[in-house]
Amino acid sequence: MANHKSAEKRVRQSARRNEANRKNRSRLRTEIKKLRAAIDAGERTEAQSLLTATVSLIDKSIQKGIIHRNAAARYKSRLTTNVNGMAG
Repeated sequence: MANHKSAEKRVRQSARRNEANRKNRSRLRTEIKKLRAAIDAGERTEAQSLLTATVSLIDKSIQKGIIHRNAAARYKSRLTTNVNGMAG
């Protein structure tokens, strides 16, 4: 356990940041799952609307340090390809 005031503060800060990171990561994963479900169900219009929201969330996750920019680019590329490849 922390013995110094600064170490106690660090524990509080890391707990707060851990909670925020977990919340943001969970939200990102949920949105990606929703989009993939819409793609699998063949709902083109819903998938297109979810794609813009999901791409925006992915970009925000890069800025918050939740995912690496190359991983984000990979997600965006694959999701966009899947949505564009749907039978319309």
